[in-house]
Amino acid sequence: MNLKNRVAIVTGGSSGIGKGICLEFAKEGAKVVVADISTKPKQGKFFESNQSIPVDKEIKSLGGDSAFINTNISSENDVKNLINSTIDLYGKIDILVNNAGIHIPGTTQDLSIEDWDKVIGVNLRGQFLTAKSCIPHLKKSKFGRIIQIASIHSFGGGLGPAYPPSKAALINLVKDLAIELAPNDITVNAICPGAIETPIQDYLTKKMIDDYKKTIPLRRFGLPKDIAKAAVFFASDQSEWITGTSLTVDGGHTAKA
Repeated sequence: MNLKNRVAIVTGGSSGIGKGICLEFAKEGAKVVVADISTKPKQGKFFESNQSIPVDKEIKSLGGDSAFINTNISSENDVKNLINSTIDLYGKIDILVNNAGIHIPGTTQDLSIEDWDKVIGVNLRGQFLTAKSCIPHLKKSKFGRIIQIASIHSFGGGLGPAYPPSKAALINLVKDLAIELAPNDITVNAICPGAIETPIQDYLTKKMIDDYKKTIPLRRFGLPKDIAKAAVFFASDQSEWITGTSLTVDGGHTAKA
């Protein structure tokens, strides 16, 4: 097992990519803290439409060790409670996966300031808060890892004025944290998913999904496990000399000129 007895926090862990990462980490022997605003998995219109078992309970049913901690990562108090509760439960933190993120569709003219602030609050402020609060504990670990889940939209626009900028900022946050934490042997990397089969795709129509798949060289949307396996790599000893980088996992979508 690549992550045996390591303690990992996964934000946005109840559904989608986060759930996939939680399950894969547990398979690799990690003790997984699921941080989310609800223990109930999101039900999607097109994908993950029959989710019912909370991921922490699913992990326990498979013989793993997991706990759910209710957390809004844009709230400083919630993040402090997350970190303190994890230390109370497991005594340490080895891995932080900053996965929580939201997308609210809209142009500059129809997206409200409140919704813009909400997206930035979760996608950027929240990732800064959790990293800031985890770092003192990661410095005590022999296996300190931070993994930020960004997006292929980090590299271009087209999905509104809030989501792409928030994800683009994560790439530079990763680089800055990597430089800051290198003396402590903590690695910091990003994964940039393409379209993944999760409830976040609910804003699309069936036709839009079918048409989108035709633009992807591998001709399908990714699965949460596709991102989870990349996260396991970054969390493991196999990546111990990789830091400050981002890995695109998108079925070849951004490879096209």
